[in-house]
Amino acid sequence: MKNIINKFLVNHAFIYKLSLYLFTTVLVVYLFPKGGQFKYEFQKGKPWQYENYYAPFDFAIQKDAEEIEAEKQQIHKTSKQFFRYNDEIVLLVKNEVNDRVTSLLSNSKLADNKKRNLLERTNAIVQNIYEFGYIDTNAEQKIQGNLIVLVQGNNIKEIQPNKLFKASQILGFINAKIGKQPLNEEENSILNIIFETIKPNVSFDENFTQKVLHENLSKISYTKGMVAEKERIIFKGDIVEGQKFVILNSIKNEFESQVWSKSNYYWIVTGYIILVSLAFLMLFLFLRKYRLDIYENNTKVTFLFFNITLVVLLITIIVKYDAKYVYIAPVVILPLVLKAFFDARLGLFTHVLTILLLGFIVPNSFEFIFLQIIAGIVTILTISELYKRANLFISVLQITFVYCITYFAFSIIQEGNAQNLDWQIFGYFVLNGAATLFVLPLIYIFEKMFGLVSDESLKELSNTNSKLLRALAENAPGTFQHSLQVANLAEAAANEIHANAMLVRTGALYHDIGKMLNPMYFTENQSTSVNPHNELTPKDSAQIIINHIINGVELAKKNHIPERIIDFIRTHHGTTLVYYFYKKEEELSGGDVDIMDFQYPGPIPFSKETAILMMCDAVEAASKSIKEPSAQAFDNLVEKIVSKQMDDGQFKNADITFKELQTIKKVLKKKLKNIYHVRIEYPE
Repeated sequence: MKNIINKFLVNHAFIYKLSLYLFTTVLVVYLFPKGGQFKYEFQKGKPWQYENYYAPFDFAIQKDAEEIEAEKQQIHKTSKQFFRYNDEIVLLVKNEVNDRVTSLLSNSKLADNKKRNLLERTNAIVQNIYEFGYIDTNAEQKIQGNLIVLVQGNNIKEIQPNKLFKASQILGFINAKIGKQPLNEEENSILNIIFETIKPNVSFDENFTQKVLHENLSKISYTKGMVAEKERIIFKGDIVEGQKFVILNSIKNEFESQVWSKSNYYWIVTGYIILVSLAFLMLFLFLRKYRLDIYENNTKVTFLFFNITLVVLLITIIVKYDAKYVYIAPVVILPLVLKAFFDARLGLFTHVLTILLLGFIVPNSFEFIFLQIIAGIVTILTISELYKRANLFISVLQITFVYCITYFAFSIIQEGNAQNLDWQIFGYFVLNGAATLFVLPLIYIFEKMFGLVSDESLKELSNTNSKLLRALAENAPGTFQHSLQVANLAEAAANEIHANAMLVRTGALYHDIGKMLNPMYFTENQSTSVNPHNELTPKDSAQIIINHIINGVELAKKNHIPERIIDFIRTHHGTTLVYYFYKKEEELSGGDVDIMDFQYPGPIPFSKETAILMMCDAVEAASKSIKEPSAQAFDNLVEKIVSKQMDDGQFKNADITFKELQTIKKVLKKKLKNIYHVRIEYPE
């Protein structure tokens, strides 16, 4: 049991990576659609480039979205409207009118025959109004078309809407039927009784109308014919257009939508697992071969896989909601974020792998993959310094333009003209560009979540008004000035060889912060002739000098300085010697010296940036010892120091070439001459 625990502790980093690998693979496969995939790619208007294709099974020819939408619109237009005729209201109104008119006429002095005539005319008016019905105002506004269906009890009949009485017609109709002006007292009273008593009895039956509409819509056929098994669909070289294009789309949808059996389902999942695991394996192999420092850092590896999974999840959600919105998703944020924290090469490699995975999810996968890879390349090439907001805005405009122009090219290839462009897609690209601007707050969130550092953070750290740098300026002013000079030299050198100038400048500003704990033991801070080293042995003096590395690391961690900056503190002297005190001890002891007592603990530089800082720090410090500055003196100094560092093997772990070393030396020589204002010596 103890051996198992020991093996686990020794290999815990590998076990974590393996677990992350398996978990991410399973999660991504879970997000993938589980239908089959059509194995042929085709485009409308282009030749069929494969062998003659025959139907592998019976399937229905599907109508396209436009046909289905047209049928739906036609059903909406022709669907019948149902109105209810209420007999109870009619009966109540008739009885009330009859009772009130009878009561009125019983007290009248008119002759009996006139009374009967008025009562008959009154009942006839009410009967006429309710022959087809009196429709209420709300129901009147619902009428569409030239025919409606009137439901009266068990009777259903279609009538023209103008046969129904409306509120605006009632008074005029009653007036016309009662008699011509002037009316006598009884007629006026009867007119008022009818107008007061009459009520609408026809209402719109919205529930039944909608039910009939939905039934009609549900009867729409989404297919138009069948293709039998082994029936020829298309010959090699035929143009994919018309009915052939419709049939090919139908069988493609059939492949992608159905899972024929559990056996097929498991085979499909197995295929996805193999492909996804291969993609992630390629990423691991890339990290191990070209980015070993990232591979060995589990936090950074987790960050990479987290971002890939996040993009796959985002696209999956959009496709499940509505695939037409897939181009709104700011996929290029992925290479942007990775470039901000790591480098452009890793950002592009990861972006391409992620886009290949997304090809299994999105429709028109070739178009999507081509668009996103081109956009990713443009993103990597255009955004050089993310912390400069103007750069980000300009790059987003360029990315949006590339999206638009690439989609335009695809559209005219597929349609054969520019008249059928979907302008809505161009709007999606604009929204995509706007969403890409969210990368800045996203980078800040990732910094807090994963403890990483971006160019934006480096910009903040390099501010000389920050707490730690102010303390350095107050406690060790000479060291602070030295750090500023080294930062300027290192930044210039980094720019020349296309290294991360902001990173190396920030590292240079903090590389000597450990000196502020014992500032007077370092010559740049000694303003008088008193040297405290005169009272110490060479070994003790060397230990104080070496300790500024350890003190600097502790001080940086205490002030929450990122690890990427602390790396500059650790490596800026590598494993070199405190040479002055080593030689002094050698003289005093007669040559019997333990070299380990005078050697910096390391590690040696492991990147271009840390190697640049080592060279600039040594050159800048040594340049102060030149009593008579001259161009030749600086040239010799730079060559001597850099050659010594190379001979000591200080750069063997740094990813830096001989050509880049020569470029850095040229920059250092030029900058030193500018600093000390060395002029050409004229002959006497």
